[in-house]
Amino acid sequence: MTAPVPAATEPLWPHRALDTSRLRPVPLRQFVLKVHSRCNLACTYCYIYRGPDTSWRERPARVDARTMRQTARRIAEHAAAHRLDRIRVDLHGGEPLLGGPGTVLAYARAVRDALPGHCAASVCVQTNGTLLTERTLDRLAADGIRVGLSLDGGTRAHNRRRVDHAGRPSWPAAARAARLLARRGDSYAGVLCTVDVTAPPAEVYASLVALGAPRVDFLLPHANWASPPPAVPPARPGRRPRPTPYGDWLAEVFDLWWHGGRMVTQVRVFGEILALLLGAPSATESVGLSPMTAVVVDTDGSIEQADSLKSAYPGAPVTGLDVFRHGFDRALRHPGIAARQLGAAGLAAECRACPVVRVCGGGNYAHRYAPRTGFLHPSVYCADLERLVRHVADRLCELEDTRHCSRTGPH
Repeated sequence: MTAPVPAATEPLWPHRALDTSRLRPVPLRQFVLKVHSRCNLACTYCYIYRGPDTSWRERPARVDARTMRQTARRIAEHAAAHRLDRIRVDLHGGEPLLGGPGTVLAYARAVRDALPGHCAASVCVQTNGTLLTERTLDRLAADGIRVGLSLDGGTRAHNRRRVDHAGRPSWPAAARAARLLARRGDSYAGVLCTVDVTAPPAEVYASLVALGAPRVDFLLPHANWASPPPAVPPARPGRRPRPTPYGDWLAEVFDLWWHGGRMVTQVRVFGEILALLLGAPSATESVGLSPMTAVVVDTDGSIEQADSLKSAYPGAPVTGLDVFRHGFDRALRHPGIAARQLGAAGLAAECRACPVVRVCGGGNYAHRYAPRTGFLHPSVYCADLERLVRHVADRLCELEDTRHCSRTGPH
């Protein structure tokens, strides 16, 4: 089976260039299920509501019971066919708690009830925290649903870009949510934090640790070669010397974590890079060459690629599939999903020749996009990623040198 004929707006790679007929796909293990397609915040940097893709306007505001049941059946079908022993379910929005916790609870129960006996599901809801209450946490915890919080740091100043539709700050409500979660260690999945290079890295990191977050996931702002990130000048796609404001920012946070914070909180990107440097596979798409195993189901049942692609061009995440007519194995044959399971073979030649490619992995797929040519490019954060990887490698070498000295004695 060759790749389907793409729409006229689709770029060359991978839609017009990848034959998926001979690929051996890896089963999907992470299912991002949209609970609500609207949000009560209007964050100034939001790639969904302020980006080029406006498909959210055409989607139902809230997933209905029929779509939940059919999605659950399709997930169970996939788990049974591939004998999966565990899957991950992430309940997202918009803001998934916008209609209260009832739909979140119903969706999680539908999936768990449908799964075959050999497969368990870990479930997490990702929220901006503004609607989180003690009662809601009680109900989520009773059903074994953990809660992830989206923040830009642990102070009002850090979250100045996270405002509601009237321009009012979200911080008071988000801070209350963070305090509630800090008292419930088992329910607290951690914090997603988009990097703002204008905020002092030491201050941001310390503020998140002070919130009691058991885990922090620092995210690069979704950007590409057509729309470069803040503080990075426009350039042609390619691997070349460039300023590294995001690499510098993350390297400073790494040192704080490395020298004092590792026992306090996990930082996902740092742990992933260290594991890759030591020879372990990656467990995230942002670094490493492990195959992507995540898929999105929107509120109308559409099967889509990662939301991050909405930052590229209108319709970028679309597969043309839905849970009512298609199983998830069909999604594995979609060129956009298949391309992200190819490892090094799915990267640009200059990426494959890069000495840090096994760790960097080419970066987030969405960050490689350039108009008219598609995703077969280094990441727009290429220089930043190399800066961070080399910095972490240097610290790891220093540790190994210290251990060697302690074993052999002074020279």
